[in-house]
Amino acid sequence: MTSPFIKLIFCLSLGLGTTLTFLSSHWLIAWAGLEISTLAILPLMAQHHHPRASEAATKYLLIQASATGLLLFATAFNAWMEASWNIVQIKDPIAISLIILALALKMGLAPFHFWLPEVMQGLDLTTGLILSTWQKLAPFVLLMQISHTAQPALLLTIGIASTALAGWAGLNQTQLRKILAYSSTTHLGWMVIVVQFAPHLAVLALGIYIFMTMAAFLTLKEVSSTKINEFTLSWSKSPVKMTMMTLVLLSLAGLPPLTGFLVKWYILEELTKQEMAVPATVIVMSALISLYFYVRLCYFAIISVFPNMTKTKMTWRRKNKQDKIVLATVTSAAITLLPLAPIIMALILLYA
Repeated sequence: MTSPFIKLIFCLSLGLGTTLTFLSSHWLIAWAGLEISTLAILPLMAQHHHPRASEAATKYLLIQASATGLLLFATAFNAWMEASWNIVQIKDPIAISLIILALALKMGLAPFHFWLPEVMQGLDLTTGLILSTWQKLAPFVLLMQISHTAQPALLLTIGIASTALAGWAGLNQTQLRKILAYSSTTHLGWMVIVVQFAPHLAVLALGIYIFMTMAAFLTLKEVSSTKINEFTLSWSKSPVKMTMMTLVLLSLAGLPPLTGFLVKWYILEELTKQEMAVPATVIVMSALISLYFYVRLCYFAIISVFPNMTKTKMTWRRKNKQDKIVLATVTSAAITLLPLAPIIMALILLYA
């Protein structure tokens, strides 16, 4: 697939499917929007005609088909029991639980997160960015709309499992795309935990996560790195970008005074208000596990030199690959928004 016009059609279809899900109040329309988004991203996944890309597209199709099939069954079951297709007014507890499990499967939440790193590994960085950010929006909006009727224990279990299991799984990885996939599951776990108590905090966490993930993927694309050894060698070619990448990784880890700390700070504060000290402690300990593989990447990026063969092709003269304005904007947002936390929260509460 080389035609820019064809790529534009599929990108517009992605936007159409997600927008259709956003605007729908009927489960069938929301389901149709999810299907449009799934079918639109599949050609983008397989566009390079590589066996890994074809494998990733096939796995993604099977997983998403299973999730949407379970979602359609659950909504039809609710319509049979309650005679209603309205998203907000869903009442049957069995249907609600099945819908949450289906949405967790679509987003790659634990214990259904194992497909996400394998699919991400077969994609290029641009398509991986779309999968990690845009494709999470529609299922997460549906989850937000039914969170007030869901069982708190189910969402809490999924959130804690996502933060803990993805943190452990990312410790021994050498592929940067897999590490970012586990990072996606970890951050979504924080959002799922707080979405039932403070949906505005979940929206804030999702927005900041998108900025941080965009900054990470665009920087990796700029330095042409998909593995740790390539990531290490990028310092000699572009020390400024690698320095900013280090700050973005620390922001993903949630260290102050970077933007990622803002999300964890407010979520832990909300859990404390809800008298949920034990879940708050568990996810903080899980965040410490995730911190290890972020700091490990920072160590390889700016401190050590990865062992490398002598006969390695070094790209001394690289072409400009993208518009630096987008990269500069998302990187600045991913690093420097913490001092603006009171203003951001005031605006969110004003429009909530």
